[in-house]
Amino acid sequence: MKTVRELLTNKGNKVYSISPDATVYEALVLMAEKDIGALLVIDGGKIEGIISERDYARKIAILGKTSKDAPVKEIMSEDVIYVEESQSVEECMVLMIKKRVRHLPVLTNGEMKGLISIGDVVKGIIDEKEFTIDQLVNYITGHS
Repeated sequence: MKTVRELLTNKGNKVYSISPDATVYEALVLMAEKDIGALLVIDGGKIEGIISERDYARKIAILGKTSKDAPVKEIMSEDVIYVEESQSVEECMVLMIKKRVRHLPVLTNGEMKGLISIGDVVKGIIDEKEFTIDQLVNYITGHS
């Protein structure tokens, strides 16, 4: 069973973040530059929340705000759900579906180890299934 640690080994553990006082526009620019869908919101070394493209899409126009004026703290999600490196990819998938989130920060003993997305999890599950299928085919056909 593939773990979060294995996902991060393949993906990398770079985590991008932004201040809660930065504008939503600045967050969007950073997400676009880094080709990512979410940023951790960190203040004084402490995780205060997470902001995603979904937060922007659902909260800026609906609240009658503009991205250049609204601070990140007004639209970020404050209830951040974490996973640990030792958890399985399947556990992450269940958690993401149950909690309806697309990004999970990875913490081990309180230390930030990375950030995984639903895409990372799906890719991990598919890779694991393809490996199993290849092993079974090789076993059945007698190839090693």
